Amino acid sequence: MTRYLDFREARCKDCYKCLRGCPVKAIDVKDHQAKIIEERCILCGHCTAVCPQNAKVVHSELDVVRKILVEGGEIFASVAPSFVSSFQIQNFSIIKEALQKIGFSDADETAIGAKAVVTEYRKQLESGDFKNYIASACPSLCKLIQLYYPAALRYLAPIDSPMIAHAKIIKKRNPDAKIIFIGPCIAKKREAAESGLIDGVLTFEDLKTLMEDKNIILSNINGSEQKKKGKYANLAKAFPISGGIIRSFDVLPEGYEYMAVDGITRCMEVLENIECLSGVFLEMNICENACVNGPCSLDIPGGSVKATADVKSYVNKDKEILPVEKDPEPLYIDFTGFYPRMRNIGKPVSEQDIKAILAKTGKTRPEDELNCGACGYASCREKAWAVYNGFADIEICLPYMRKRAESMSYEIIQNSPEGLIVLDEDLNITEINNKAKVLLGVQNEYVKGRPAIDFFDPMDFWEAFNKKRRVERKSMYIRATDKYIDLSINLLSEHNLLFGIMKDVTAQTNYNEKLAQMRLETIQTADSVVQKQMRVAQEIASLLGETTAETKVALLKLKKTLQQEDNSTEAQRDE
Repeated sequence: MTRYLDFREARCKDCYKCLRGCPVKAIDVKDHQAKIIEERCILCGHCTAVCPQNAKVVHSELDVVRKILVEGGEIFASVAPSFVSSFQIQNFSIIKEALQKIGFSDADETAIGAKAVVTEYRKQLESGDFKNYIASACPSLCKLIQLYYPAALRYLAPIDSPMIAHAKIIKKRNPDAKIIFIGPCIAKKREAAESGLIDGVLTFEDLKTLMEDKNIILSNINGSEQKKKGKYANLAKAFPISGGIIRSFDVLPEGYEYMAVDGITRCMEVLENIECLSGVFLEMNICENACVNGPCSLDIPGGSVKATADVKSYVNKDKEILPVEKDPEPLYIDFTGFYPRMRNIGKPVSEQDIKAILAKTGKTRPEDELNCGACGYASCREKAWAVYNGFADIEICLPYMRKRAESMSYEIIQNSPEGLIVLDEDLNITEINNKAKVLLGVQNEYVKGRPAIDFFDPMDFWEAFNKKRRVERKSMYIRATDKYIDLSINLLSEHNLLFGIMKDVTAQTNYNEKLAQMRLETIQTADSVVQKQMRVAQEIASLLGETTAETKVALLKLKKTLQQEDNSTEAQRDE
């Protein structure tokens, strides 16, 4: 499949901005990566414009065109009339000379094809066969109607676009010519590929790159040696501005109300209600302010407003020096365009399936459907349709994911085997789990927001906040519950919060105290034995005349050893 947009996967960051910006939801977000659904895409370029990470870029055909230029032969450039605004030039001969320096055999304005298209429009309008008439040089608009608004197809003018018409004119003159279209539009790439007449498409950005490669500076080209072709002014040079097609008629055929509609939102609104209209000529463009604001236009000071003024000035200059042709000579070329209905790959979804998908994200009642648009879809039901068709993951729902994360966090905290408590800078309780309540003897269910001092002595927390450091207390006694805890207090400086972790060490502490008591009793018993042995030894010594020095030393050593162990245990408990 031919590529028209490229993706940089590593830069896609789960923001869904492209999905929100896509008018036809031709974005598939899977495994945290956004992909174009080719069969649904109208190549309007909105996703490339709104992506904050530049993860979506227009596929360049520079390498294809460079190869064609190297191979040589008759290579013609068809240049969209919006070159006037993008390159800030009012003289096409300058662009033509630059293209010849690059390697093109010849170049001309696509407006030549636009003029032929206007002649065909006139014929059909004068026939009176159309209830409404949609005229557009925009392939994105045509694709939008073919895919999503088939009811409007009967009103879409069955005429080639100016690009295709110009290509047919060039081919009639030189059948072996290779044709490269140059303009500000992404959708022209697909239209050119499907036509079989165009060998490559360059954007204005691509043309700028080619000129930079050849060190061509337009301001250094005089262009005076290029003589103006034709005997008549070409009003169709106005095609790239809003209302430009209407301006291209020297006299508007009667019987229609002429209106220009640009911008995807307005176009979709009109197409949705096309049957309500009658006797309306609609000039339609997907891009706001038409082609001068195409996705691959070059940025200029003043934007599309300045661009529109530049094109108007260009057309007016043409009219000032050349007459308008009233009855153009026939070209004997078939400019009939075919726009068959196209089926998008979306499948209809039953109400039962919609409800089942909504229920998986906790939406069981109409009021649960927030329709916040965070997922990129206009409504929860539209998102459910996308899930059913495999265009979106069910987890792409910010309220649902947040609720689930909060629920999981709450359950983890509440069921933690250790006591957890959070105090603010004023030592008020902001969070406390069940274990901490048990350890501290907090029986009141509603404690959040209340001062910690109402329930326990928070001096250790105050010390941690005041000294901006971690505080730890071992075997801290809680009088209210007769518990011993190991307390660790951490300062969350970013939020000015104190986070306390309490470990119940009551059993261990009681065991240590019992062990210490046993050791004390052992020492006392040993001391009593020493005293008794001394007396016995003295009595025996008095009778037998023997010394008791060795026995005394041994017993005193035993007593000293037991006392040292007891002192060590008490020191550890005090810490």
